[in-house]
Amino acid sequence: MSQPQRSNGAKGEVVLAARNIAKSYGSVHALKGVNFDIHRGQVTTLFGENGAGKSTLMKILSGVAQPSSGEIILDGSPISFSSSTHARECGISIIHQELSLAPNLSVRDNIFMGREIIKGGVVDFAEEERQTRALMEELEEDIDPQTRVEDLRLGQQQIVEIARALSINSRILIMDEPTSALSATEVEVLFKVIHDLTSRGVSIVYISHHLEEALQITNHAVVLRDGNMTAYAERKDIDLEWIVRNMVGENFDLGSPPQGHPFGNVSLSIENLSVPGPSGAAYNAVDRLSLKVRAGEIVCIYGLMGAGRTELLECIAGRLRASGGQVLLEGQDVSGLSIAGRIASGLVLVPEDRQRDGLVQTMTVGSNLSLASIRAFTKGLFTSGHRERDLVNDAIRRVHVKTDGGSASIGSLSGGNQQKVVIGKMLATQPKVILLDEPSRGIDIGAKAEVFKLLAERAKQGLAVIYSTSEVNECLSIAHRIIVMHRGRISAEFGSDVTKEKIMAASGEAVVAH
Repeated sequence: MSQPQRSNGAKGEVVLAARNIAKSYGSVHALKGVNFDIHRGQVTTLFGENGAGKSTLMKILSGVAQPSSGEIILDGSPISFSSSTHARECGISIIHQELSLAPNLSVRDNIFMGREIIKGGVVDFAEEERQTRALMEELEEDIDPQTRVEDLRLGQQQIVEIARALSINSRILIMDEPTSALSATEVEVLFKVIHDLTSRGVSIVYISHHLEEALQITNHAVVLRDGNMTAYAERKDIDLEWIVRNMVGENFDLGSPPQGHPFGNVSLSIENLSVPGPSGAAYNAVDRLSLKVRAGEIVCIYGLMGAGRTELLECIAGRLRASGGQVLLEGQDVSGLSIAGRIASGLVLVPEDRQRDGLVQTMTVGSNLSLASIRAFTKGLFTSGHRERDLVNDAIRRVHVKTDGGSASIGSLSGGNQQKVVIGKMLATQPKVILLDEPSRGIDIGAKAEVFKLLAERAKQGLAVIYSTSEVNECLSIAHRIIVMHRGRISAEFGSDVTKEKIMAASGEAVVAH
């Protein structure tokens, strides 16, 4: 990794200060006079719900956007970043939550895009590859520099994004949800890298919805709410309750398993299902797995990255081909049906990567919501605009999407509301079984609670719900039953007697006291 620029400044002093930063988009005030300090060689964590103003503030600090008023002071002198390139030249880099990689290019090409190493008038690919391998070694990730990014799983793509930022000679590094797709082991490695960077004087701005995780590394905590800075404290003065209280104005939990309704008949039955591993692998991603889920039951599937959770759900939904076994929906074999056929039969999936697989970014909120239910308002070659509007308005109301209406751009919504649109789109098909792969990835605690409440309500109405997660706390929320996967198989099954330690032990995860 490139050595960061060193400074004569002392560790802990303010290297960058934002003073009375305000940003308006028309009549919308995204930031309202925010003051924010970044300390040399320390981690400043920024907490806040989606829509609180975190992303806007980070865009201003990294030169992507300019403030409507206020000033940024770098090393004691006022500065105005004209672009992200200008900010990078001043030593400020950002790792975005939504990956900004070129999927058709190699890992090496993504890391050095726009910063190619030139030797003798030509690109020195050998040196770029050497540096890429060194970065991957530091991140303890065995990724070939020549592999195309589109062939990597989401967690590995996140590692490439991090490696690209680390390859730049930065003294201030902004990390926006850097662990959202990482396994527990990969998170530990990233935290080691952060410790190494701060020991060399690099300042870190860390944004995360994983509150307990962020508390492990932060030196200073800043909370934004509705564009205002509502709280600031040093690590010794804060805990989880302090963060949540200042984020949402109250204490929050993710709910509990819905009670008072009997489970129905078996809705989904998986019998000896196997899914091949990656090309050339000598193991199955899912290995002879069997599972039954009843109507009205909520089942959580927990496992570390690579346990087979995503492959299981995608195979059930028809996105991956099984090498053996059956998928039965209310007793009928749907193994031979296409994705569309399974949706029509009542089996739907909310994918992990909502930006790539769950939404069409060029379409409106309404068009995204109605996309999977087009048969409901189409007859022959004609569609009923009235029926479509009714479906869209009903979906917005049922899943509580905060939007100006169905005609709004999907990109105008927060991450939490985009996730609700993906869920609402699939619920609009009137499914019998809904599969959700990491449904809370990248959304704040308030939106997460709303999503889990919605799933609990639909389970009471007879919907079978299966969701996967890599967060233990989410297992202990609304699930009636917890299935733990390890290396493609079910390693344990728990009911109400479960503890965090039991879940982690069954997954093969070391239980570490922090």
